[in-house]
Amino acid sequence: MASSNSHERLEVPPVDEESILFVEDDHYATETVCLVTGGASGIGRATALAMAANGATAVATDIDEDGLAEVADRAADLGLDGAVETVTGDLASDADLDDVVEVAASHGTVRYLANVAGLQHIDAIEDFPMEKYDQMHDVMLRAPLALSKRVIPHIRGTDDGVGAIGNMASVHGHYVTSDKVAYNVSKFGLRGLTQSIAAEGGDGLRSFSISTGYVKTPLVVDQIPDTADQRGISVDEVIDDVMLGQSRVKEMMDPIDVANLFVLGFSRHARHLNGGDLLFDGGMTKTYA
Repeated sequence: MASSNSHERLEVPPVDEESILFVEDDHYATETVCLVTGGASGIGRATALAMAANGATAVATDIDEDGLAEVADRAADLGLDGAVETVTGDLASDADLDDVVEVAASHGTVRYLANVAGLQHIDAIEDFPMEKYDQMHDVMLRAPLALSKRVIPHIRGTDDGVGAIGNMASVHGHYVTSDKVAYNVSKFGLRGLTQSIAAEGGDGLRSFSISTGYVKTPLVVDQIPDTADQRGISVDEVIDDVMLGQSRVKEMMDPIDVANLFVLGFSRHARHLNGGDLLFDGGMTKTYA
């Protein structure tokens, strides 16, 4: 397959109202805050826009200040019913986590937390740099726990105690692939965090995880050449055989497809989703051919 076709397959259409899932929920209003990590790009950006389109105030946080400005601009262009606010923060810093939650609370009642931020590194276990493992653990597993710890009191302090924490897991929270040990461990850990929150949540506070196959995000696109080098194969073979080889659906998801799962998961329509995992992987983990 020609590389030009590969590039076409990796193109991401802009988020617009036609691509967003709209649901009816009394809590989806401007006084309700949804805190979204990794909000400058990919799934985080799409989730912030989708929640704002549904009427909530999405507070997007990221270390990428320019990316946050872009998502705010996109929200303004779309004329959403809700709002997108931004706050720059380093998820590896407890002081920044305090500031992020404080800023989120200043915009309304914090009811929802979408732990989306992630990063990737490709290396065999014996070669995996521990400083990179520590960084990935801090951002992808410790920060979701630390933010949940800070957000849960806000949810419990609402008039009805209703709120939810959604964690961006992965098919790599169900089974692993080689050379991604830190990513694999973090995603399995997020599912454990999800179930732990559910165990302690009560009637109003819920948690859920979302496990997808490959999504057209900068994280995925940027790792394709590394995976090709690691395995000694071409970029096209990575896309066709490694990424989509086990999937029954022969296309990667767009970020908005995942964001819509957060919209559903946070809503009253998912009130029985507690500790569960939304597995949207195109059949990667549950089928074989």
